[in-house]
Amino acid sequence: MPGRRPFNLIPHLALWLLGLGLVGGALISEWTVLDGGLGFPLDDTWIHLTFAQNLAAGEGLAYNPGEPVSGSTAPLWTALLALVLLLPGNPVMWLKGLGVVLYLLTLSATHRLARRHGASAGAAWLAGALVAATSWMVWSALSGMEICLFTLLTVWGMDLQARERAEPARPPLALPVLGLATLARPEGLLLLLLAFADRAFTTPRGGAGASLRRPARTLLLPTLAALLPVVVTLRLLGDRTLPTTFGAKTSWDGWLPDFGYLQTVFGIFFGAHPLISWLAIAGALVLLRPRHPNRGLLPLLWVVALPLAYSLLSSPGRPLVGNFGRYFFPLFPPLMVLAVRAAESFAQRLGPHLTIGPWRLRWRAPLLVLLLTPTLAAYIQGLGVFAQNVANIRDGDLRVAEWVDATVPPEGVIALQDIGAVGYFTPHRLVDLAGIISPQVQTAVRASRRPEDPTGQAGMERFLAGQQPDLLIVFDRWFPALVSDRTRFEPVFVFEIPNNITMGSDRLIVYRTPWTDIQPLRPLDSHR
Repeated sequence: MPGRRPFNLIPHLALWLLGLGLVGGALISEWTVLDGGLGFPLDDTWIHLTFAQNLAAGEGLAYNPGEPVSGSTAPLWTALLALVLLLPGNPVMWLKGLGVVLYLLTLSATHRLARRHGASAGAAWLAGALVAATSWMVWSALSGMEICLFTLLTVWGMDLQARERAEPARPPLALPVLGLATLARPEGLLLLLLAFADRAFTTPRGGAGASLRRPARTLLLPTLAALLPVVVTLRLLGDRTLPTTFGAKTSWDGWLPDFGYLQTVFGIFFGAHPLISWLAIAGALVLLRPRHPNRGLLPLLWVVALPLAYSLLSSPGRPLVGNFGRYFFPLFPPLMVLAVRAAESFAQRLGPHLTIGPWRLRWRAPLLVLLLTPTLAAYIQGLGVFAQNVANIRDGDLRVAEWVDATVPPEGVIALQDIGAVGYFTPHRLVDLAGIISPQVQTAVRASRRPEDPTGQAGMERFLAGQQPDLLIVFDRWFPALVSDRTRFEPVFVFEIPNNITMGSDRLIVYRTPWTDIQPLRPLDSHR
């Protein structure tokens, strides 16, 4: 495959039209379920928007004004959202539009990455189309989350990496791009280190084995330069180098990967692409062939290393995959590149016809339909999932935020699990039981864990006694010891979440704490 080729806009336009059609289907589904409204499928989106709102107001990356905290895992995304909030009109519309643009650019980047790794024009277009039809990528485009930004930067960085390996005289632009990716998601740090390793080692075309590039040491300075903005940004955001979410969601239980966890991750890919996921495994073998053009192994390394890394950080019994597996959605583009490379390799070996006795059958089109049908079925199912996610957030977190804003005096302090919508729509100071904006709770909980109290609720009770919030809002059955009669937390209102598939439980309960003299007004009538 030649290193340079004229840019052809037609396949990209075709991918964008396909992507717009698929996103349009999700918007129609959402609009229908919400009776003409739009929203987001996670409370986390409102967390980003609250950080962005305070950033735009000159408060820096603070959730409670005047209290900077390194709680954003995506400071680059937060900065973009701060710009979005300066635009006139509905920020929900602007944010969805930004996500769709990033999603469409990701389709083009996938096409280029596939071409760079030896795929034909048709196979590269198929890789982009498969990403477009991935239900979770459409979900990501409309979610208001940083997923499509991070995915675009990682795919773009891998494409630059392959080009720079083929043309070593080129400046190492892949490393700065992957440094930006690290500001969009902390997992980008792993990809940046993998990119350094992929550039430092090369496989001779004769397949005699890997050897260290002599100029590899010249990559050290660009790699450190790409890391520097990440470290400086995080240090400026708070009193720690790692985001607070790292402590809130991760644990370390040894150096051996959890194979049950890896099976869970494969299930994320298999659910969206049942047959093509197996092809991606075969595509790894194609990429490893000695005769394969020397574009490096970064897509394969990324697909393998990210699940392994997260398996080491995941808590037993609580797999760390993000809501619906969203931490792994950025792996769909390299997976599709691997899959189409395998499919194309098989097609070249078998030829256009399959001979069975006296019959010669054209097999490629029927096989393609067989491969794509489960993907399209998963997309159609995903339309309902996305719409229900948005409806659950509306019925839960948004209703709670509406109630708090209408009934609780502005000086009231609220402790709760889902801080997003309440933080964005109300002026109240919040105490975060998940530890993202209140990292002290993590220390208190861990210090008090005992066999009789494995979740450390006694430590959380002591933490709350120090903070003395006026209201406590939690999912039912999450903290039974914390809200027992002994602690004198008085249940006030219950918010039901019909057909819940998104939130931590089907009910959110508001408790009046023993430290308050606030008497909340009556609840919204629909949530008695």
